[in-house]
Amino acid sequence: MRFGSLIPLLLLALVLGAAGGDVSGLISQELFNEMLKHRNDANCPGKGFYTYDAFITAAKSFAEFGVTGDTDTRKREIAAFLAQTSHETTGGWASAPDGPYAWGYCQLREQNNPGDYCVPNQQWPCAPGQKYYGRGPIQISYNYNYGPAGKAINSDLLSNPDAVATDPVISFKTALWFWTTPQSPKPSCHAVVTGQWQPSAADTAEGRVPGYGVITNIINGGIECGKGSNPQVEDRIGFYKRYCDLLKVGYGNNLDCYNQKPFA
Repeated sequence: MRFGSLIPLLLLALVLGAAGGDVSGLISQELFNEMLKHRNDANCPGKGFYTYDAFITAAKSFAEFGVTGDTDTRKREIAAFLAQTSHETTGGWASAPDGPYAWGYCQLREQNNPGDYCVPNQQWPCAPGQKYYGRGPIQISYNYNYGPAGKAINSDLLSNPDAVATDPVISFKTALWFWTTPQSPKPSCHAVVTGQWQPSAADTAEGRVPGYGVITNIINGGIECGKGSNPQVEDRIGFYKRYCDLLKVGYGNNLDCYNQKPFA
């Protein structure tokens, strides 16, 4: 076979590889371990749970994650996803060994005696005796999130919400479901980080501009955004900058949501 005829086949292989959602070409086991350096610390409730293999397996179920756009865009999406979820699961503190941003993925479940997080919902009714407090990388909460997340990944999470804290692949899948699924009027985090989301006139008027900051707004804007500088947003940015540095990619613009109004 002539060398020239190999090029179309190589390009096809690259396309098919991207379609499979395989991000392992950008984040190795070694890099994953460096990013989430203390996730297996003896004091972390999540010790041994959040594995690289589970992350890669789950990512392959979301074909668009980490494979959309150029290499820098793909790296920024991985950094943004791991940063936001690291904040949600952090076990770090200001003077922690290796700094506070080396302690992502320490927690499995919401702390401080959470409630049952059950609200009336005809489409996603609560199962008897179940509680829908935060679990997993994104700390998915409430029955109206557990229900559709479970349907999307083919797991009955209404009946068994603790699967998010006992099965690492399911756990990562719920986080990736949240990341890639728009919930009107909010765009998906994926659409924002890949540049597919363009702010409406109302978004612009309320300070919501493309960048990492609007992802924070999507996740927890009602509590953290539009209130000026605060430690929660600073923590999310700190994780993001560290991971971008490790991935050797720029941060992009508009990292905070200090002057953004929350989505309605």
